[in-house]
Amino acid sequence: MGWIAYSLTYAHGVMTEAQSSFPRRDADGRIIAITDLLGLALAGLVIGVLALVVFDGVFSLLDLGDFGEASGWLAMILPVWIFVEEFRAWAGGPARIAAALVGAAIGVTLGLLAAGLISGAGPLWSGVAAAAVFALAYALIWFYGIRWLVHRTG
Repeated sequence: MGWIAYSLTYAHGVMTEAQSSFPRRDADGRIIAITDLLGLALAGLVIGVLALVVFDGVFSLLDLGDFGEASGWLAMILPVWIFVEEFRAWAGGPARIAAALVGAAIGVTLGLLAAGLISGAGPLWSGVAAAAVFALAYALIWFYGIRWLVHRTG
């Protein structure tokens, strides 16, 4: 393994073959770096936005609606899938439920605020902004919150 791959996969002082993939996960399947969780959520969001733009464009060309009228919140499908998988990896205990609920409540609230700030841009773009804010907020709250709660509760 080259020095670049080695430096990119070195985490927590221990290098293993399982850590050479993206995202890096521990033995229980939990993502071990906030950068990996944010990168994965961002990639999912970008793919979702691109798919929405294509579908909305096709529907617009077929005179089935105006471009930009699709809900941008649909771009959250892949990031939510990632968050559900991360939730499942932290099996058992009330800490994961608390972290997920707090993250979702704050993420949705901030997302709705973001959508409201640019509501004039139309449902597609205000929803995409809301989805991006939600994904960022939820990922940060989840990643640090679950670790803090598990550490406090033992």
